[in-house]
Amino acid sequence: MFDFTLFGSVFVTLFVIMDPPGITPIFLALTSGRATKVQRRMAWQAASVALGVITVFGICGQQILDYLHVSVPALRVAGGLLLLLIALDLLTGKADEPTQTKDVNVALVPLGMPLLAGPGAIVTVILAVQHADGVEQQTSVWLAIIAMHAVLWLTMRYSLAIIRLIKEGGVVLVTRLSGMLLSAIAVQSVANGVFGFVHGQGS
Repeated sequence: MFDFTLFGSVFVTLFVIMDPPGITPIFLALTSGRATKVQRRMAWQAASVALGVITVFGICGQQILDYLHVSVPALRVAGGLLLLLIALDLLTGKADEPTQTKDVNVALVPLGMPLLAGPGAIVTVILAVQHADGVEQQTSVWLAIIAMHAVLWLTMRYSLAIIRLIKEGGVVLVTRLSGMLLSAIAVQSVANGVFGFVHGQGS
């Protein structure tokens, strides 16, 4: 039988971590200035990239980390530092200055990873897959993962209507607010990684 309890648990956990409502202003800030068709394609690409990364780590994530001798705290710190660099560009407005940035596919980095498929989501999926026993529970976990990414795509896809309402000045405001939000997420990710190192050394 399909395990609805496990499905709901994994879906809610990923929803809190990946935060579709919170990703909306960041998506709008990173894709502003592009054609609507391009933005829609980026929404699909970001969700697809995130699902691909999550799938790879769900299947063989622990083996990858063990092979590279990378700990979970190190993964959190690295992701946090990458997000902090993006956040600083959004806050200072430098992300809007170079014309070549318009050709950069932000759907891959930082949207697909590490914003969506970040350390928290990766660790959650690795643990959920490892603890799922039998075909029913494995199916429940993977369906929850797919459903979560469908929600992410729909959220980003239909958030484009917001741009038509807030105009250029609103986009600038959203960009600065997104920079603040993203910097807080980045600092928290680094802090979690540091606490993980300290806890690991103390145990």
